[in-house]
Amino acid sequence: MFSKQPNKAPAAAPDRTSTPSIVSEMNTFSDPNAARKSASPKVASLIAEDTTIDGGVSGDTELHVDGTIRGDVAVARLSIGETGQIEGAIQAEAVEARGRVIGSITAKQVRLYASCHIDGDITHEQLTMEAGAFFQGRSLKFQRNTAPVAQITGEVIEITAAE
Repeated sequence: MFSKQPNKAPAAAPDRTSTPSIVSEMNTFSDPNAARKSASPKVASLIAEDTTIDGGVSGDTELHVDGTIRGDVAVARLSIGETGQIEGAIQAEAVEARGRVIGSITAKQVRLYASCHIDGDITHEQLTMEAGAFFQGRSLKFQRNTAPVAQITGEVIEITAAE
């Protein structure tokens, strides 16, 4: 069944410092944030239907909420399912709402679906609302900062730097 191999010189251990793939794998294990730092796509987080969070949620990630959050939410992208409910301020790049929000929303892109119920102000660059969506509050468009225009008056003005 098993036979003894003739005496061979023991195989040399691999030189881990000269092999980039092994070094990068070792760094992934020794640095728990190494995977987060890589360019791979981020996985969305999910708050399930029977889950309630009392407190704020933040992160540079995508979040889908089917449960309840009682607190402020600051994420990159937010999706609120039909059973999702947020009681607090929302700040994100993009928000898709199918559920209930009681609080303000600040996002570049906001999409309100027919099943949503929003009670609060929305500050946005782009707002899309389906027929049947409930929205009670103010719709405020982001104000782009414009550079002040200097007026030429003929007077000489001396500007000194603050020290």
